[in-house]
Amino acid sequence: HQGTINNISVFGQDSNPTTWKMAQMNLAIRGIEADLGKFAADTFFDDQHSTLKADYILANPPFNLSDWGADKLQDDVRWKYGIPPSGNANFAWIQHMIHHMDPSNGKVGLVLANGSLSSTQSGEGDIRKKIIEDDLIEGIIALPANLFYSVTIPACLWFISKNKKQKGKTLFIDARNMGEMIDRKHRDFSDEDIKKLADTFE
Repeated sequence: HQGTINNISVFGQDSNPTTWKMAQMNLAIRGIEADLGKFAADTFFDDQHSTLKADYILANPPFNLSDWGADKLQDDVRWKYGIPPSGNANFAWIQHMIHHMDPSNGKVGLVLANGSLSSTQSGEGDIRKKIIEDDLIEGIIALPANLFYSVTIPACLWFISKNKKQKGKTLFIDARNMGEMIDRKHRDFSDEDIKKLADTFE
């Protein structure tokens, strides 16, 4: 919206009360009104925006989350492509985001562990296959290790779209060797790196 913050509606949710408060404060400082739910709550068990269909969704959910409560959510409406395994929530997150996309033009940008690209255990491969067959994956960017302060493992970016420009195609970008180590443990992308990735994707 070209920086016109009055033209956007921001929604969000987090189960960690501290993170939830920080997000509220962060948005308030920038003059952005947001609905982050009535309180910090578990996305799977207490979806604070159950009827929301969003134009754009950005998320960095916990990687490879186990014991997320799958056994109590077997019949959930969000599992359109299959019931996610109880030992890993990656495909629960993906399906949660797809469920909340605007059905005509919604887009999702999601950070996930690399395992989400190749895992076949407990039906994950079948769920991924169905999402691909529904032509929702616009592109995948493979990232290098050490990009995050909290985890060292390499991650990937999933871009999911309800109205892809190139039907029947998925773009793959290998960015595993991009960026520079800024110290012994952390890698960073320069503005030029980010522009190169964005321009290549476009």
